[in-house]
Amino acid sequence: MNDKRTLGPWVRRFLLEHLPDDRNLSRNTQQSYRDALRLLIVFAAGKVRKKADRLLIADIDADLVRVFLRHLEEERGCTISTRNQRLAACHAFAAFVGQRSPEDLAWSAQLRSVEFKRTTRVAVGYLDKHEIDALLAAPDRTTKAGHRDHVLLLFLYNSGARADEAAQLEIGDMTLCGTGSGTLSSVRLKGKGNKVRLCPLWASTVVALRELTRGREDHERVFLSRTAKPLTRFGVHDIVTRHARTATTSVPEMQKKKIGPHTIRHTTATHLLRAGVDINTIRAWLGHVSLDTTNVYAETDLDMKAKALGMCEQNQPTGRKRWRDNPDLLTFLAQL
Repeated sequence: MNDKRTLGPWVRRFLLEHLPDDRNLSRNTQQSYRDALRLLIVFAAGKVRKKADRLLIADIDADLVRVFLRHLEEERGCTISTRNQRLAACHAFAAFVGQRSPEDLAWSAQLRSVEFKRTTRVAVGYLDKHEIDALLAAPDRTTKAGHRDHVLLLFLYNSGARADEAAQLEIGDMTLCGTGSGTLSSVRLKGKGNKVRLCPLWASTVVALRELTRGREDHERVFLSRTAKPLTRFGVHDIVTRHARTATTSVPEMQKKKIGPHTIRHTTATHLLRAGVDINTIRAWLGHVSLDTTNVYAETDLDMKAKALGMCEQNQPTGRKRWRDNPDLLTFLAQL
């Protein structure tokens, strides 16, 4: 069998070479693409009655992909968003093959012609100022674990870091300057696709981080578990959700919100926007590639929309003369 027409080698090159080396995608995105192709291959093998490693490129055509997408929604119960994510992986794979195999250009174009489904955009969830204050006050700072949790929550709010970025943070990634030194304290975060960005730190965050990491080496992780092992992103998520439940006792309306590390990230962006920070600066702050991603915060902030509406509203003055009652204007118009 001609290996060039066999699907397996192309899938391996796509996952092992193209995604990590050419695209520099994050590990989570690579796994998402892998899972999508695995589901598609298992489904296709059942449909054409072949073993998975005997599938040909031509076995997976646009019609089969459409049936596969219906299978995801109707039988696996996937949302439209998940369905579109799986399709995005198929599109990326088809483009990869088409760019490297001219004889498969028609197949690639056919597969990429399968359309995404339109879906309603879910509003971005964020916390108001009194709610984030309640969350920051939730940990018991008299205990070692509570102190760590408070510093973690404060750091997430200050930097807008993702859970994985906070978990991977090393002491050497931080520049903690004293007050009055004239140098801005900052943190270096490694985001998706190993893209690095710098974020400034508040004086209160600097004090808290310095106390948390005192006497430790630069190569050590900043946030450690009770057993002195580095926190994982799942550990970060657990800390945030646990203290969010505690905070609902003082702010009951928080029970209506699903609060996790990304909620704090959304909160950072929204509060920066309300403070008048330029949208492009917020994009760089959060590590977004596209400005369209950051614009979501501007679209969902009702308070900012109300403020903009108030600035546009015009009160009609009473007793003002109409333009046609102005003799000077009428004289000017008559001369034209």
